[in-house]
Amino acid sequence: MTQRYIPEKETRPLQIIYALYLAGLVTANITLLIGVIVAYVYRNEAAPWLQAHYRYLIRTFWIGCLYFIVIFTLSLMLVGTLLWPLLMVWLGVRCIIGWVAVRKGQPPARPGSWLW
Repeated sequence: MTQRYIPEKETRPLQIIYALYLAGLVTANITLLIGVIVAYVYRNEAAPWLQAHYRYLIRTFWIGCLYFIVIFTLSLMLVGTLLWPLLMVWLGVRCIIGWVAVRKGQPPARPGSWLW
């Protein structure tokens, strides 16, 4: 597939949001909240293939919240303690996959997926 030229100003907000999500791994998820707010602000004015990235990021946030609640609940019973690293890996992989797709000028491969 050929790579198309995309002006940096179109993809810059997405790259910043992906970076904020990744930073959430070390900032107790504060930057994730900032990132999802920015995604909601920019999603309507973006090109269709970029809107797929915003949808992917917004879904990542909300699915991550659901996973967080489930793991937190399981952690109260000590069962979920081992699942926290998996949640971190899930978030990291989703962000890296999305970031690479933005850099290639492509929409995310599976924006509706619950995994990657």
